[in-house]
Amino acid sequence: RRSSDLHGRIKTTLIRARAVRKHVDHMIQLGKDGSLHSRRQAMAWVYDKQLVHALFEAAPERYEERNGGYTRVLRTMPRQGDNAKMAIIEL
Repeated sequence: RRSSDLHGRIKTTLIRARAVRKHVDHMIQLGKDGSLHSRRQAMAWVYDKQLVHALFEAAPERYEERNGGYTRVLRTMPRQGDNAKMAIIEL
């Protein structure tokens, strides 16, 4: 979850990407709100003060015209070894 916020995209299994999407979208929604209560809710889930600060600085102007769907899950080739379905989750 931290890596996607810092780098904008991470490569993981398809199941994990779909599971983390709702949490990342919720954090961006909190960042758009920008209130102290939202910041404290984000800190309760993320634990990294600098990451929360960066999210609350960038989210309002980057996602102001969007009402949801901040992340996208792109399927990629299966992982070698166990043939697990892989995906890239992007902001």
